[in-house]
Amino acid sequence: MSKPSTPKRAFRPGTVIRYAIIYVLLAALALFMMGPFLWLLSVSLMPGKNVFSVPPAIFPSFIDFANYAGVWKFMDFPKYMMNTVVITALGIAANVVLSSMTAYPLAAFRFKGRNLVFGLLISTMIIPSSTAMIVHYLTIQAFRLGDTYVGVVLPAAVSVFNIFLMRQTFMSVPADMRDSGKMDGASEFRIFWQLMLPLVKPGLAVIALLEMMAFWNNFLWPIVILNDPSKYPLAAALTYLNGQFAYNFGWIAAGTMISVFPIIAVFLLTQRYFIEGMSGALKG
Repeated sequence: MSKPSTPKRAFRPGTVIRYAIIYVLLAALALFMMGPFLWLLSVSLMPGKNVFSVPPAIFPSFIDFANYAGVWKFMDFPKYMMNTVVITALGIAANVVLSSMTAYPLAAFRFKGRNLVFGLLISTMIIPSSTAMIVHYLTIQAFRLGDTYVGVVLPAAVSVFNIFLMRQTFMSVPADMRDSGKMDGASEFRIFWQLMLPLVKPGLAVIALLEMMAFWNNFLWPIVILNDPSKYPLAAALTYLNGQFAYNFGWIAAGTMISVFPIIAVFLLTQRYFIEGMSGALKG
């Protein structure tokens, strides 16, 4: 007996018009949100153009890569890129390890005062990070970690938001998974490392992506803690273009675009994991 065919869904004219209006509004909103980025890209591709023209040039009238070539020759981009990669890699590794190791007991263990500890951690999120900069500086100097990459990474080695995210992700894993490991005689660390972590990879990917953007774009704290400008990350090194070339906005725009391209590429490649990790944390 043949299976009855599913009738095709008919679109009414009103439905088509409603969807068309929604997509037009979404496209307009996306273009509005991308306006500053498109303007910066346009300025970087048009040497000598007045960047304060009215209306601003969102799309370049002609394309010229002279700004990119000029700023690349002036700045040692490979060196600053390597500094940024080292700082970012250390920051990602520290946040992934410390956040997951802190969140796992808060999600899996049942102990007295667990909710109080978690509540105290969450309450610290209301404190602005800029207010702790002096304390961080004095602490780093006391440990003799000034002018080092460890001193740059250590104050942001763990984030309360990342702990919250990983706790919610661990809570979304069924408790039977942990119980099965205990029945097989596995230690708690082995359960955490070999059984639980592979199940929360999307959450770890979210942390890695967020921390990559944070450390890659960080410029104030490296300037404060690093005495040698040759150790600066790319974002901090680009600030010198504002002083050296106060009126050459094309160079500033080109340098900024070079620093932004890696983040865009990584986000486009990992956006699926980002969505999965955020949805898993919300379910938890």
